[in-house]
Amino acid sequence: MTFRTRLFVAFAATAVVPLVVLAAGIGRELTDQLTDAYQWRVTGLAAQTRGDLATAGTSVASRLASVREGLADDNRFRLAAVQDAPSERRYLLDYAAHAMRLSGLAMLQIEDDSGRIMSSGHYRNEYDRMDGDLVPLLASAPGGTALLSARTPDGPILVLARVDSLRLGGRRFTLIGGVDASPRLLSHLAADSELSVSLVVPADAAGASATIGSARSTPIRGSALVVSFPFPAITMTAGGSRVLSSARFEVTQSLTGLRALRATVLWWCLVSVGLATAAALLTANWLAARISRPLRLLAEQSTRVDLAEPTIDFPNDRNDEIGALARMLAAMVRRLRASAAGLRDAERRATVGDLARQVTHDVKNGLVPIRHVVRHLTEVQHTQPDQLASVFAQRRPTLDASIAYLDALARNYARLRARLDVGLCDVNAVAQAVAAGYTSSDSAASPGAPITVHLDATVPPVAADALVMRRILENLVSNACDAAGRRSGAVTITTESFQSDVRVTVADSGCGMTPDELRVAFNDFYTTKPNGTGLGLSIVSRLVRDIHGVLRVESVPGAGTRVSITLADPSTSSAVPVQTRAS
Repeated sequence: MTFRTRLFVAFAATAVVPLVVLAAGIGRELTDQLTDAYQWRVTGLAAQTRGDLATAGTSVASRLASVREGLADDNRFRLAAVQDAPSERRYLLDYAAHAMRLSGLAMLQIEDDSGRIMSSGHYRNEYDRMDGDLVPLLASAPGGTALLSARTPDGPILVLARVDSLRLGGRRFTLIGGVDASPRLLSHLAADSELSVSLVVPADAAGASATIGSARSTPIRGSALVVSFPFPAITMTAGGSRVLSSARFEVTQSLTGLRALRATVLWWCLVSVGLATAAALLTANWLAARISRPLRLLAEQSTRVDLAEPTIDFPNDRNDEIGALARMLAAMVRRLRASAAGLRDAERRATVGDLARQVTHDVKNGLVPIRHVVRHLTEVQHTQPDQLASVFAQRRPTLDASIAYLDALARNYARLRARLDVGLCDVNAVAQAVAAGYTSSDSAASPGAPITVHLDATVPPVAADALVMRRILENLVSNACDAAGRRSGAVTITTESFQSDVRVTVADSGCGMTPDELRVAFNDFYTTKPNGTGLGLSIVSRLVRDIHGVLRVESVPGAGTRVSITLADPSTSSAVPVQTRAS
């Protein structure tokens, strides 16, 4: 993720997250506030319904009281009810109906002290029927008011009933009256189209409906808030007796309007948040581009920095942190250029020094055979002067080979980089020439360990540079003579056919190497000899790699070292491993 992208994400998150949280908070607060308002309306309507029911009960009580006062002053009713005058019987039967119409009641029946119905205004056929359990139930209802199912010629109706009584001529007469609890009673309780008041009563044996009334003719769709409260009701059991039970008034608030309003508000909130988010993203993108542009320019200029080219100018006219960074980068580039120049000079010095040491090492190895021959000739001159010419003729090939070797070295180093002259190389001849340079007929003139040569005459020529092959053997034999000479050991040079390749081995019976010494033996400048250069084995390793050979070293501390070179076919071997093993 780029720096500009990080800035954009940071700015966008800083702007968008508060907007989303704000929109969510507004939606939630709106829902809570509207829900509370709707709940308050439903609760208020429920309280109003309770109050209206109490008012209706009081109205029933006042109407019954007016009927009772009329009965007390009605002599004809007294004659019919107390004295049982036959001439007033019809008046008694019609009295309840007449009084019911005058008082505005929907139900009115008059019972004597035995519970016998003497007059019924809502259903004339109730006359002379015993109904002794109704009065105690109404009297025991909370508040003295209860819902009651009453029979009429048109079917049962639900009334809000109360009971009253009076005494005439030493007898007690009971008045049971009520008003209709049908939708006409409840219709004024819910003027709002989203509010409704329903009355639910238990079904009785007379077949009264469970839902008696509703303030709305259309059902409420969707979810709704409902507040209900109980109200006494007298119902008929299957056995024909009445019991006091409980009906339920339900005040319902439809949430359809709430949902529509919330959806509208949320829609506008989403639109506002979307527009604000788009503006915030555009602003964040502009800010990220503006802030990251100087850094991007610094990065682009940094990628063009070349320590070998003229210095790139970083813009440093700013006074903020980016300007300080540009100035610091410019100073750092200047220091790097100075350091690079010093490093190149140091590398040149080191390269020249390494080359000088390598030239010295190779020349030293090339001079060893010449030194041995000269020392031998000097010894013959002093002891056998007459044999000097024959000995010189015998040793002259060694001198010629060493001089040719040094001449080839000089030509290679004159090019500063060795160039392989690959051709058919006779490894036996190279091994014989190297051994001859370290061998003398006089042991006193041949310092170091004695060298034994075992050459396989069947070994075929190999594809290699003869000069490189001689440099390899010169270094190996020189190291072997040094290691063996310190312990009066011997050196053996062996050539042999190995599978389809040729193997050349230089072994000594010297001090050997430990595993730790063997691991670093091929590093440049590592040596265990007091006057050694530490370049012999590292040169051997590089030269073997150049001729596509395989170098293998085995060493046993105190027993000697065995170095073998397998000359492989260059067309089938591109990697040259160095294999070491120490016991």
